[in-house]
Amino acid sequence: MPAREEMPSTIARSPKHAQEVWSAAHDSAVDSYGEGERAHRTAFAALKHQYEKVGDHWEKKAESGPSDEKAAGTVGSPGTTAGGVDANATKDHLMDVAKRLDVAGRSSMTKDELVEAIGKANDRATAKAREKS
Repeated sequence: MPAREEMPSTIARSPKHAQEVWSAAHDSAVDSYGEGERAHRTAFAALKHQYEKVGDHWEKKAESGPSDEKAAGTVGSPGTTAGGVDANATKDHLMDVAKRLDVAGRSSMTKDELVEAIGKANDRATAKAREKS
């Protein structure tokens, strides 16, 4: 099934280039692995190298590269995913994103706490956007 028919709403609300990156990676993964979760994971992995999730959509990162320790590894490598948050970004960048998302208590948070709080704020924004549609 073509990626455009399965595109998650967060990507549909994102820039055209993000949609193209996800779609191309998804369709290629479907050709290689078949339809299903593996194709979606592959598409998100490609997207997260160039984009980060901010609220209910994806935004271009200042620098391309893995967004968290899981993305930096290989298939099956240990580590956790940050769900689209660019955990490898600087603390200053994460503070800016947290400010844009109105994360309470951000000024006293560690970098890891910021990543977790941004992830939760992203989930809330996505749920709210989905309720509207």
